[in-house]
Amino acid sequence: MVPQPPHPVYVVGANRIPFARANGPYAHASNQDMLTTVIDGLVARCGLAGEQVGEVAAGAVLKHSRDFNLTREAVLGSHLSPWTPAYDVQQACGTGLETAILVANKIALGQIECGIAGGADTASDAPIAVNEGLRRTLLEVNRARSLGDRVKALAGLRPGQVVPEIPRNAEPRTGLAMGEHQALTTVDWGITREAQDELAAASHHKLAAAYDRGFFDDLLTPYLGLTRDQNLRANTSVEKLAALQPVFGEGEGATMTAGNSTPLTDGASAVLLATQEWAEAHGLPLLARFVDATTAAVDYVHGDEGLLMAPAYAVPRLLARNGLSLQDFDFYEIHEAFASTVLCTLKAWEDEEFCHNRLGLDAPLGAIDRSRLNVNGSSLAAGHPFAATGGRIVATLAKLLSEKGSGRGLVSICAAGGQGVVAILEAAA
Repeated sequence: MVPQPPHPVYVVGANRIPFARANGPYAHASNQDMLTTVIDGLVARCGLAGEQVGEVAAGAVLKHSRDFNLTREAVLGSHLSPWTPAYDVQQACGTGLETAILVANKIALGQIECGIAGGADTASDAPIAVNEGLRRTLLEVNRARSLGDRVKALAGLRPGQVVPEIPRNAEPRTGLAMGEHQALTTVDWGITREAQDELAAASHHKLAAAYDRGFFDDLLTPYLGLTRDQNLRANTSVEKLAALQPVFGEGEGATMTAGNSTPLTDGASAVLLATQEWAEAHGLPLLARFVDATTAAVDYVHGDEGLLMAPAYAVPRLLARNGLSLQDFDFYEIHEAFASTVLCTLKAWEDEEFCHNRLGLDAPLGAIDRSRLNVNGSSLAAGHPFAATGGRIVATLAKLLSEKGSGRGLVSICAAGGQGVVAILEAAA
């Protein structure tokens, strides 16, 4: 068992804006706009106006050069005290959860009493880089000491160099988009189209039900006309999803569609973590205890592992460190990058050969109770603004545990670059 930290850490507040499809309502909102709005919503909800918190850690995956100090600028634009320190983090889709880990660790060590973790991402306002030749020419012009030197530098510019480089959702070392990578993994694990569509439809239905019962009323700040996640399709069905054409994969093995894959999304989220003493002094509830977390990475470039399979390796390490089995959880929050990502991960944990040969276990981790999986829906229905997903999931799980008043939850998030970030939360009671 992991020794109890000298300062147990609790999730004591959370906020996000509804997630929007790319190029929709948030098309003209920047990362800083969204992150500032989310921090201000959290400040208002938790009564922190003018307060200096220990630190704010947040980040974005798609960043402009102007976002070099994104989180600090968001703090300066918020109603937090301008004396609050802040810094940026980037670990692809694991960014939001990684910020929570960083803040929680500092609280556990007694370095700070409280902190805000979060993230924002806009696929609508993505940075566009200039051609490398144009960039070098412009730098040369900037270094030139005379008009003649500037003209000479510009004379070397070629027409093809003025074409911008549009960002692609592709892994730099393989050139394959994340969906293309996952399509290969989906075939390897034999995940059917029907199973993917069933999981996707369930995600929409569960998220819609959570909205209808008011679960998100104290977790969201309406933004630019949205009060619910724009991607949510409460009336979708397996039959409707089955009519969609595959967008990733080839031939008969192509099973991944726009319906069972997450769309590009804009949004932001944040969670407030603190010691019990700080929370009580501020009249804030202990929603859940942040127990432990870890990360893992796989060699998807030279090895034979799937790009998004790192959580399959991270979770057993976390379980072993805490003396738990995979079945010792009341809730499982497995990020739905794609429906097949969730299904591949679950199948791997049930597979004797995978668990023995790749995880070094004597026996498979086994199956989970599917009724405990993503009970309020997840990324397939809500959307997936990369750096904002961790905050959304931590907030959802913390409130679920608070409502239940007991139990334990597991968070599993896959990330670009073959990485995985996982964590355990438990009820504060």
